Amino acid sequence: MAKRPLSTRSLGYAQADKRIDILKQVALHGSISEAARSAGVSYKAAWQAIHTLTNLAGEPLVDSSVGGAGGGGARITPAGERLLQAADLMDEARRGVLAKLNAPQGAAAVGAPRTSMRNHLRCRVLGLDSGGTRDPMVRVRLALDGGGELASLITRESAELLTLAPGLPLLALAKATAVRVVPGGDPAAVEGATGLAGQALRLSRGSRRDEVTLTLAGGQQLVGFADRPNRLRTGSRVTAWLDDTAVVLALSG
Repeated sequence: MAKRPLSTRSLGYAQADKRIDILKQVALHGSISEAARSAGVSYKAAWQAIHTLTNLAGEPLVDSSVGGAGGGGARITPAGERLLQAADLMDEARRGVLAKLNAPQGAAAVGAPRTSMRNHLRCRVLGLDSGGTRDPMVRVRLALDGGGELASLITRESAELLTLAPGLPLLALAKATAVRVVPGGDPAAVEGATGLAGQALRLSRGSRRDEVTLTLAGGQQLVGFADRPNRLRTGSRVTAWLDDTAVVLALSG
């Protein structure tokens, strides 16, 4: 079978680099509002992107002024210019790596993001629900690969910066300590949480809680904890409960 070439989406693409794009637009237009308009996000989301990049960089990336004779504006700091240069070099290097991998005899495996969260579930966006344009929160409904549904509650700005839309592939991330495992495989509806039915695959006994690795109906695995005492055994039917606020979304190539 012919090898399917990898694309730049595998190692980052326009949606994943949205914050960098917003910073580029600030440099181009000299205005946060114009940068937001050009990037297709709200003014608040543009500022959130800049704040996030600034925190990661550890120094100011944008100097902004409000009012005054010139009507206010924004300019990129030297640190911001270096970051944009680094982003361009990273993009060039990424394309070079993919060109080598796509050459004959090339091979690679694109890994999951490196985080302390043990649970990475493949999914796609089903829809986005909110109480209106003034509601600061968005509930993202997700279809898990292989079957099952999950939900994540995030800010409206985060949804904009991730460019969420139905059908977009994502990874749903969750700390194992945020997953509560209980006996039984028929979860009843609970507001603000999702119950995922599965089967206990492995158990690691603890003094107060047991670590449980379970297999979901669609074949994906999830790690969580069950309070003691319990009668869980390998093969037991269980339900893993996840609060909507505990589910973090990451873009997937």
